[in-house]
Formats: sequence, C-alpha cells, structure tokens
Amino acid sequence: MIYCVEDDEGIRNMMVYTLRASGMEALGLMDGTELFLALEKRRPELILLDIMLPGEDGLTILKRLREGRDTGDIPVIMASARGTEFDKVSGLDLGADDYLSKPFGMMEMVSRVKAVLRRTAPRAVAAALSFGPIRLDDGSRVATVEDQPLELTKKEYDLLRLFLENPGRVFTRDQLLERVWGIDFAGETRTVDVHIGMLRRALGPWGDWIKTIRGVGYRMDGEESR
Repeated sequence: MIYCVEDDEGIRNMMVYTLRASGMEALGLMDGTELFLALEKRRPELILLDIMLPGEDGLTILKRLREGRDTGDIPVIMASARGTEFDKVSGLDLGADDYLSKPFGMMEMVSRVKAVLRRTAPRAVAAALSFGPIRLDDGSRVATVEDQPLELTKKEYDLLRLFLENPGRVFTRDQLLERVWGIDFAGETRTVDVHIGMLRRALGPWGDWIKTIRGVGYRMDGEESR
C-alpha cells in the first residue's frame, strides 16, 4: 500500500490512478490528519508526502513519522512545488528517502517509488556484522554496543551497516548519499554530516571510530583496523 498525501485533488487522483495502473495499491489522503488516521488502520509500504499541506506541513509530518515507534522506518518520498535546495536538504536531514520536485511526471514518480521500495526491502539473508564492541543484527535491525541496544533512526542504522560492511574504506559524502539515500543530489548539503554527528553521539565513546577524512569524507577506523 502506498499513501499519497496531497491536498490538490486533481494531482492526488492522478497519483493514485497511476500507481494502481502500475500494479500497486494506493490511497489518496488530503493532509496529515487523514494520514495519521490511516496509519492507525494500516501500515503502508511507502508514503508520498507533499511539503505544502493545509495544517501541518510535510516537514513537520515527516518529523512526527520519524519519531514514531511504529512509523520511524516507513520509506517517505517528499514532494514540493518549490523545489528549493533548502526544502530538499531539510527533508533529507529529517530522514526522507527521496525527493520529487513539482511538476513531476507520473512515470518518474512510479520509477522513484519502485527504486525506494527496492532499496528499503528486507534483505533475503539476514546478516550479523560486528566491529569491536559494535554489533549489528540485520535480521532484527538491532544495533548494540557492548550488548546494549542503540536508539538509531533508519538512516543512522543504514550508515552504520555500510561502515561495518566496509571497515577502513573511505566514503565521500556523495557516495554516502547515493548508497544510503539512493539519490544523486548535486550541490553542497549538510545532510550526511548531520547524520554522521547523530550516529557518533549514539555510539558514545566509540563514535570516534567514525573518522573524518578532511576534504574527502568518512571511514570506520577503530582498534581492529590499526
């Protein structure tokens, strides 16, 4: 099920029609109130969320979703007619999985939805990764340090998984955006730096193992890689 949160009835109906014609279930919702009522009844596979909405705007709704225990990992694609860098960066900083700038083509929307669903689908084989006292169980999506569970957002978890899968490897910010967010965002953005900072704080003393490579990006480099 795909939830389409869009206050323009014509656009909303077209989005729902196109998704259904592409073989997906879809439900159109006018605002955040309708969205959270729908979430009480059914969890969607993905939410298409407009930024400009009556009442709560899309960024506020996204923040509520990411803070919710049952909604924090639902993939979200933001949409906005403004298409400014500020909107895009704000959405990504809050944990959006992708971004559509209005006006967008319906086939582009379907392509983005399918790409995000592929990227966020559960892996066929659950993997357990560890690096020093840091452990990640991909089957349950639980990360621990010295057997103590960490409170991580979806993007923080995905960043940690990428680092644990590639200890010692340096990733540029653009590579992290592509690998974790699945997007090619041309231009300066603080999105990666914000999430790296939050992940470091969550890891406590072991946050220093995520090294900043000046002028390049980041790598996981702890005692085991020296």
